[in-house]
Amino acid sequence: MNQFKFIDLFAGIGGFHIAMESLGGECVFASEIDPFARKTYEANFKDKSPALFKNKMFNQDIRSISPDDLPDFDILCAGFPCQPFSQAGQKRGFKDSHQSERGNLFFNIVEILDAKKPKAFFLENVRGIVNHDDGRTFKIIREILENELGYSFHYEVIKASNYGLPQLRPRAFMIGFRDEDILSGFTFPPHLPLKFNMSDVWNGDCSREIGFTLRVGGRGSNINDRRNWDSYLVDGQVKKLMTEQAKKMQGFPESFIFPVPKTQAMKQLGNSVAVDAIRECSKALVDYLDILNKNTSRNEMTKTKNKGEWTEIYSFFKIINDKKIMLSDKNLKVNNNLDHFIVNKVSTLNIPETCYLKENGNIIVKNKNTGTEKIISTEGFLNASMLKDLASQISAKTKTFPMADIELIQEKLGISIIKGGNSDQKADILLGIKNRYFEKDNEGFGIKSYLGAKPTLLNASGATNFIYEVIGLSSDALDKVNLINTRAKYKDRIQKIKELGGRLSFHKIERETFSYNLSLVDSLLPIIVAKMLQQFYEDRTNLLSKNIEEVFRKNPDLAEDLQSLQVKLKRLLVANLLGFFPNTKWNGQNISNGTIVVKEDGDQVGFHVSDMKSLEDYLFNNIKFDTPSSRNRFGNLYLENDKRLYFKLNLQLRF
Repeated sequence: MNQFKFIDLFAGIGGFHIAMESLGGECVFASEIDPFARKTYEANFKDKSPALFKNKMFNQDIRSISPDDLPDFDILCAGFPCQPFSQAGQKRGFKDSHQSERGNLFFNIVEILDAKKPKAFFLENVRGIVNHDDGRTFKIIREILENELGYSFHYEVIKASNYGLPQLRPRAFMIGFRDEDILSGFTFPPHLPLKFNMSDVWNGDCSREIGFTLRVGGRGSNINDRRNWDSYLVDGQVKKLMTEQAKKMQGFPESFIFPVPKTQAMKQLGNSVAVDAIRECSKALVDYLDILNKNTSRNEMTKTKNKGEWTEIYSFFKIINDKKIMLSDKNLKVNNNLDHFIVNKVSTLNIPETCYLKENGNIIVKNKNTGTEKIISTEGFLNASMLKDLASQISAKTKTFPMADIELIQEKLGISIIKGGNSDQKADILLGIKNRYFEKDNEGFGIKSYLGAKPTLLNASGATNFIYEVIGLSSDALDKVNLINTRAKYKDRIQKIKELGGRLSFHKIERETFSYNLSLVDSLLPIIVAKMLQQFYEDRTNLLSKNIEEVFRKNPDLAEDLQSLQVKLKRLLVANLLGFFPNTKWNGQNISNGTIVVKEDGDQVGFHVSDMKSLEDYLFNNIKFDTPSSRNRFGNLYLENDKRLYFKLNLQLRF
């Protein structure tokens, strides 16, 4: 990879940036919250990476960014906050919320990896993270990256001195790849001799060849104190480490400048990564990506997929076989009062082939890229019995798995891998449909499947966090609330806040984009949904149709009558199903005009905007609040800017 793109999260003063740029990398996004570190970062990289600043891709708070707004990139780099896992700190880990939310910011990395799916990641933290909480913290990190996101995971505790710099600085380096085979071949590079020693750093005779680990606090201890890290015996005299020496020990070039006070410069260097160690391991990472890129000719169809991905292909085949879509009532029963759709064409947004369905049973497959077409008979490899068997296979599986029977059907049809819309699309499939009343040539439909767990309408993410300010409570309550770890911990934590004299007051939605989308449907929806979400977590009223009744009973000032609240809620559900994603600013238009529901037995029915009432009633009576994974950074009391207490609740909607 002579050229590649990377992002620099928790960037500090740019140690990762220097290392990656030296290997041919282009930084397309960076994020750093500390104002002094931001000043140093900009002073050193504004001229070298002008597009980063011109395109306003130097973010201040990683929590505020929607992953979908990030440019595409190849490698994610992040030295995420280490204080929660450090021996020098309180070691609260993911629960560290005493100084903002630094303990759980790892999950922002997860969210970006999940959304953007880069080729690789390189994470750095203190070595204490490996054994923190008896290894449970590291186990969670590894399981999320491997099992949930599908990356490989390699780690090693590396000292700066392993790659030429005269400093101990043991750090946990974590590297992973999206498309690495099970028999992985990545290894960390062999260690290198010192490029120079501490005598070279001081330009004098130093009593130590390798220096202490640079730190942030504790400066000025006596040279004989075990806490000492910045006093050295040089030419028989005690000398205190200054910026010039610390910069050399960390591998920063002589041209690197610090437009900040010396105390800030030392703090920044103490927080930074050792550039040479990062560079050598990054070179091994980039070289290995070259090998993986050359192996991308592996057949896409042989890869494993999850239930949802296989169901999209199943639905594609079933429509080809049935040549019709039966419309549904609110109970997923065929609505015999409505004309069903005859289907004469099937495709998706990202395959070149279109299947034209003929009355004689044949299919004409046209490839828009090559202009070729061929006539295919499905007799013998696609029928109702085979489809029932495919549905049973999908229903019985877990996680990701291969489906040889589906791959065989695709091969016989002569079509490329079928995957619905991209992450920013609602239309999983495009159909040519007609009935007595109208005809559509390329009508977009989403697909919802009951072949596995109940499908989600709105997936949880950082974008769906609702932030509540906690009024009437002091910071002394932090541990009293956050240490509650019962089965119903979120409900019990809110109850504890109340017992201690606090109350939740809706502050804002964490991401402005989601707030904008809700307001576009109706200006009152942010506050309505915030009230409903609080009702769910406090009293477990999960079915939306019942929840809204309770919210109206407790907050009659929200609307003139209950019916107006229900109308607003129905509009929101349809807009979310057909129109917007939480992380992407919406233009108010539907992306698809219908939904196909694959039922538990493999049969499928459809909804379409031509019968909006059935669609609204189905959603209103079948959508419930669901408790998401804690990785979405909610449910903890946290102190922001050493002033105010906040508490987040996360929104996820499931059928």
